[in-house]
Amino acid sequence: MSAQADPFAILTDIARRSRTMAAGLPEQEEAAELWNGIGFILAGQRYIASMGEVVEILHVPRYTRVPGVRPFLLGAANVRGRLLPLIDLAHFFDLPRSARSSRERRVLVIEQGDIFSGLVVDSVAGMQYFAADNFVAAPQDTPASVQPFVQGGFERNKEVWKVFSTVELVGDERFLDVAQW
Repeated sequence: MSAQADPFAILTDIARRSRTMAAGLPEQEEAAELWNGIGFILAGQRYIASMGEVVEILHVPRYTRVPGVRPFLLGAANVRGRLLPLIDLAHFFDLPRSARSSRERRVLVIEQGDIFSGLVVDSVAGMQYFAADNFVAAPQDTPASVQPFVQGGFERNKEVWKVFSTVELVGDERFLDVAQW
């Protein structure tokens, strides 16, 4: 092109050649919808709590026993200036512990409205992701005492992770009534 050519014509020619040489975008695959939660082990079974229901995960902190309460309330711990009641979830459901040592045990901290509690579980398996289409409405082998708090499950690698609702647990009268008499 000569130096006398119209600048607009030059830009139009460049744009036309760019469009003819451009490679198309790859075909977009539809992404699978995922459900995620915090995985934990209780009495040898796999459970998951929704991400929005667990505020924090802790090692079992030092705690002080509280007199006159049911045995499932281990005591209260001071966590960053807040009083955290520790509930032994296996004991609450009358299940055996699968953790061999207290070092393996973890606390799932929940906070819903005025309720701030720590649920002591056998161990935590970290964040778990499941394809939404792997949902199981009624997981098998759920202990009867836990069943009212399980809202389905997700299957992965021939294992079912039961969805545990801390919202249902906090709404249960037995959970709120910790007085021994």
